[in-house]
Amino acid sequence: MYPPLHHQSDDPQKMIAVMKQYPFATLVSAEGNTPYITHIPVIYNEESGKLVAHIDRQNPQVATLKDDAEVTVVFKGPDSYISPNVYSTPQLPTWNYIIVHLTGKIKLIADPEATKKTMVEMTDFLEQPDHKFKLEMDDPRMDRLINYIQAFEVEITHWEGKFKLSQDKNAEDFERAKKELIKKLPTKNKEFINKIYKS
Repeated sequence: MYPPLHHQSDDPQKMIAVMKQYPFATLVSAEGNTPYITHIPVIYNEESGKLVAHIDRQNPQVATLKDDAEVTVVFKGPDSYISPNVYSTPQLPTWNYIIVHLTGKIKLIADPEATKKTMVEMTDFLEQPDHKFKLEMDDPRMDRLINYIQAFEVEITHWEGKFKLSQDKNAEDFERAKKELIKKLPTKNKEFINKIYKS
């Protein structure tokens, strides 16, 4: 992603925090000169250090997802327009945001039981923290769906985080921009963004 360096982060833990909080990602691949883009939930597996997801087999992007094919996965965190009236000093309008780009190699999951496992683990992750629903491996509804989805992993080869949060402003204006961004967030995300600013 475009510099400047003060907006970049190479801290995997910060990027993992974004991925966990905002798992609805953008999967980007290409065939020849044609780009393919799909928006799907993508989960970071702590044990393997890989991304895990599944996609509808009818999606034309599936043809580009061959073993060892390179893809980019984009996780979009919070963002907000920052008006000059937020600052204590003269500034121009800007947009603050958090984005994580991960590049990696695809590995298709062909085994039906392994595919079911990805569905169970993804559901378990997405049901946090209350876990009001639990998907079981022997749920017969999965048997009816299994032939219609393609599960896959992404082995991450490059991490890139962009945290454009007015770091180039003075301390007071930095805090003002932070408050403006937090003000526009849903309640559940306010604690997350406070942690990102502190780290």
